[in-house]
Amino acid sequence: MTNNFLTTIRSLKLIEGCKAAQIYAFSSAGGASTSGSGDGAGKPLPPPQPRSLSVRSASVCYPHAPSTSGAFVADSPLPCGLPVAAALEPALDACLRPVDHVKALAASFRRMSSAEAEGDDLCDVFLEQHALFHALGDARLLRRALRAARVHATDPHRRVVLAAWLRYERREDEFDPMPPPLAPCTPTTPLLECPRAAVFAGESPGVDPICPCRRPPPPPPTPPSSRFRRNTSSIDQMVEDDGDVETNDLWFVIGEEEVACERSCIAALSKPLNTLLYGGFAEAQRDRIDFTRDGITPCGMRAVSAYSRHGRLDDFSTDTILELLAFSNKFCCEGLKSACDNKLATMVSGVEDALSLVDLGLEEAAHLLVAACLQAFLRELPKSLSNPDVARLLCSPDGRERLDIAGNASFALYYFLSSVAMEEDIRSNTTVMLLERLCESAERPWQKQLALHQFGCVMLERGEFKDAQGWFEDAIAEGHMYSLAGVARSKFKRGHKYSAYKMMNSIMEDYEPAGWMYQERSLYCVGKEKMADLHIATELDPTLTFPYKYRAVVFLEEDMVESAVAEISKVLGFKLVTDCLELRAWFYLALEEYEAAVRDIRAILTLDPSYMMFHGKVHGEQLIEILRGYVQQWDMADCWMQLYDRWSEVDDIGSLAVVQQMLTREPGNSSLRFRQSLLLLRHAAMRSLRFARNCSAHEHERLVYEGWILYDTGHRDEALAKAEQSIKIQRSFEAFFLKAYALGDSSLDTESSLSVVQLLEHANSCASDNLRKGQAYNNMGSIYVDCDLLDEAAECYNIALNIKHTRAHQGLARVHYLKNRKKAAYGEMSELIKVAKDSASAYEKRSEYGERDEARGDLNMATLLDPTRTYPYRYRAAVLMDESKEDEAIGELSQAIAFRADLQLLHLRAAFFDSMGDNANTLRDCEAALCLDPTHGDTLELYRKASTKSEPQS
Repeated sequence: MTNNFLTTIRSLKLIEGCKAAQIYAFSSAGGASTSGSGDGAGKPLPPPQPRSLSVRSASVCYPHAPSTSGAFVADSPLPCGLPVAAALEPALDACLRPVDHVKALAASFRRMSSAEAEGDDLCDVFLEQHALFHALGDARLLRRALRAARVHATDPHRRVVLAAWLRYERREDEFDPMPPPLAPCTPTTPLLECPRAAVFAGESPGVDPICPCRRPPPPPPTPPSSRFRRNTSSIDQMVEDDGDVETNDLWFVIGEEEVACERSCIAALSKPLNTLLYGGFAEAQRDRIDFTRDGITPCGMRAVSAYSRHGRLDDFSTDTILELLAFSNKFCCEGLKSACDNKLATMVSGVEDALSLVDLGLEEAAHLLVAACLQAFLRELPKSLSNPDVARLLCSPDGRERLDIAGNASFALYYFLSSVAMEEDIRSNTTVMLLERLCESAERPWQKQLALHQFGCVMLERGEFKDAQGWFEDAIAEGHMYSLAGVARSKFKRGHKYSAYKMMNSIMEDYEPAGWMYQERSLYCVGKEKMADLHIATELDPTLTFPYKYRAVVFLEEDMVESAVAEISKVLGFKLVTDCLELRAWFYLALEEYEAAVRDIRAILTLDPSYMMFHGKVHGEQLIEILRGYVQQWDMADCWMQLYDRWSEVDDIGSLAVVQQMLTREPGNSSLRFRQSLLLLRHAAMRSLRFARNCSAHEHERLVYEGWILYDTGHRDEALAKAEQSIKIQRSFEAFFLKAYALGDSSLDTESSLSVVQLLEHANSCASDNLRKGQAYNNMGSIYVDCDLLDEAAECYNIALNIKHTRAHQGLARVHYLKNRKKAAYGEMSELIKVAKDSASAYEKRSEYGERDEARGDLNMATLLDPTRTYPYRYRAAVLMDESKEDEAIGELSQAIAFRADLQLLHLRAAFFDSMGDNANTLRDCEAALCLDPTHGDTLELYRKASTKSEPQS
């Protein structure tokens, strides 16, 4: 069977020469290739296209394609060879990465406090925080910083840029079909993203808390106090209310036509016109003035006359308003220009309108019009960058200069544009041009560091190593020490391996060593020294995936494939990433464990439906099809049983794989899409929820999925309304469950809590599967515990366990503990661990019920399984402080803070420093924590206390 499989897979006409971002390097005579993207599952396989990692991902880095010389093993049993350890290479982070991120966060908080106290511009401060937060990999912090920058943006240009950025980051939350980019806001559109509020002064959230799109329409304009009004059918006729024609005292002659005006009204438009009509010029004595050569048509002049009398533009055509704009610039009519600028800005409804108006806006320096056009381009990203006219304006030096003259070029603009371009295709010429504009716009040190470092990363990705080295060196000159890694990598690529090694040695001597330093240095040494560096890198920062991947491939090369699987599985226990899943699938194929390989491939396709396997040569669905004869085939009933088992075993990867297999059979099954969303993190979960909503064949289902999307985006009341609408159409488990979940997400009294229980009972009375019913009983148990109804809680948990909702062991353990049965609680959690033996959260929870030594053992295991969980570090540090081992306690917290700047960790370390009398470090940690959350009450109190202590010393 194996030979047949290999014959089949070797017969594939794999496409060579794909020039996309490389995840792994392999060895064979076949030459180099890289991973790319393709169409989704079930579609014909196209040639692989370049793909790049997202700048919004947790790792916040862009992949770098190393040299693949000699990267394939010719006699490998797999079609593209086996992975080769020597050819693996980690990516450089294309973001700001301070050597001491705690110090950098503290400094950012001080700048924010100083700007608030002195009334300076806070928008730039929050943009800097956004750049700093990228290295932390927390999407919530990134969005919070962008929101804060938008709130404090004082000019239309930056409001437009930041509102568009916020909308871009939230694009997965939109329902299909998505509304036009500049359409009026829906009831759930965040106010900070309102396109109208972004452009027009006085309609910004900081000024007016009500979205202008949601205000009632203004009353019709009051007729002017003048005897004259304009006939709405034509600006050529001016009629008097009582039917008499106005007596005019001035006529402008344009060609063969005369336009009647009132001298005083025209003179009031600007000082130059006042001088012309009342000064020492000959025109002051004339009642007819020749304007034939002044670039305005009779129709335009009649509009000037109308505006001068009534002070409004009403319903003039676009061409007429453009004439008025040119006239206002020629004669310095500021009021008229402002009115034209505002009116034209309201006429921009999309990219086509923007393209037709932007050049005129730039020529006439119409700031609002240009901002509105820019907004249309930004809200169509990344699609708009493929338009040559848009790209010419946004990417070229001339375009930037023209935007700058019109007050619509800024670092914020090119920071946003370059981020989008790098995400789409890091090697493209568009990305290079936008980074050039970013460098030109950079003024502050942090801006220069970011722009220069990102340029170096792009040049490195493009294989232009000499240029990359130059950009990294410029970034270092501006103070970005992480760019030393870029210089070292560039030298290594140019053949100067020893020089790269020395450079990394120097940074480790000058600064506190970090995991990324050892990881980078490991590239430039071999043998035991390399493995030692990678071991230290993992100790200092266990979230770095490259050391695990390298060690796993070394095990593979030593014919220890089971050890290779175990090594890469360590990462997948706490970080579900496609490249590690792909590597493990390779290992399973080498072991001929095809069931496990297919499971991982299906999980990959869930996370990224366009992912290309075998180093960018085979789409995952195609590989699954090849393996069909080597794995057991399940019908839908079998799949449901498998899903039930995987869910009960708390096997998220296995559950994702089963759901993905079911969706290949029933791609329009909204219920399956919803279950898929329950297993995924936010970004992927929202994508699945949107699919569920769009696939819904019934209105009541669609309302439920819309409700979950609204709930997950912070619109709790709207989610409740959707649940109630769904229930009115048809009672269903999911509608009642959503309503109960939304109501339960608040502090409730006993009566209200029991009403939530009643809703869950209604849910369980409706048709559903045991997977969901077990969750409902589990939630009922939690509510009963909060209401101190422990017997009722135990009954619910036992029902959940009887239908294999394994997570209910945790709730039942809590009931035992509250009944003073600590040993029984410990035993209950042990039952959960028997099933979910690799669950760090289960060990962490069991630690609450064991003795001190048992608790330490459980927390050590939790850290081993998931080093990103912070509670074990805090517990161990607290125990050490109780034992008066202050330095060890600080060291325990510092170990975690070095790779995860967590609010609770920083606050606890600040409290420890305070108890030790170390006021300087207390202040630093408090400031860093407050940079992450300026409203954290306990940290604010500690900060005030420490600040008071430091005042006499200042």
